[in-house]
Amino acid sequence: MSKLTSTSGKTKAGEVSASAAKLRLLKKLRCTLNFEKRAWASGVQFVAGVDEVGRGSLFGPVVAAAVILDPAYRIRGLRDSKLLPAERREELALLIRQHSIAWTVAAVDSARIDQINIYQASRLAMLHAVQQLTPPAGYLLVDAVKLDCELPQQPIIHGDALSASIAAASIIAKVERDRMISAWDPVFPMYGLASNKGYCTPRHLAALREHGPSPLHRQSFSPVWSAPIPQEVLGFMLDPAPEEISGDGELMPAISDVALAYFAR
Repeated sequence: MSKLTSTSGKTKAGEVSASAAKLRLLKKLRCTLNFEKRAWASGVQFVAGVDEVGRGSLFGPVVAAAVILDPAYRIRGLRDSKLLPAERREELALLIRQHSIAWTVAAVDSARIDQINIYQASRLAMLHAVQQLTPPAGYLLVDAVKLDCELPQQPIIHGDALSASIAAASIIAKVERDRMISAWDPVFPMYGLASNKGYCTPRHLAALREHGPSPLHRQSFSPVWSAPIPQEVLGFMLDPAPEEISGDGELMPAISDVALAYFAR
């Protein structure tokens, strides 16, 4: 028998859900510059925090950001983007863009996610964000994973709740991805993307059952491939994928093609 979860984050049996327990843990952690200060003290000039958002979403890209904070300018209030209301994230994102030494955003789209899996796609998005940094980073603080590059790096579990640089990257990535997904809400209004950002909500699941997945849903995710109505596949999606995703700002060149083909049916 499946457990029922209430809005309080507790199951029917009174147990705290895994997501609620994680949020409680994250709220107890202190986001500081301790990791950055150790790297700066070792002689590294440019320390980049790296994070991704959208790993658990059913729709659209996974988005990553890399941020090099300025040691001479302290941005107060940095913490894991999941713990911040949307309005505060927007405020902090503006400060990060204005006062950081460098920041970049990169994305890997749903078709590529289905080809290489969400874990590898997340790492790829983070790598491309790092590769775009100008000036280049000399040391990386990465949320939880190790990237395939020769730069010295430190993976940090719950890094977005412990490192100010990773928290800044988390905020930039979250704000950018929310903007991307909200822009698709008028195209696919049945899924409620403006509110759920592609994540698994009752309305989203009901829409998948009723309408089937859009071309931008992640076919490798269970709620998508198990939908009773098959996903529509557009012609360009059948083309072989390139070996690498562009890191020059052309992160999702096919997205406009999706909209054009969808409305041209």
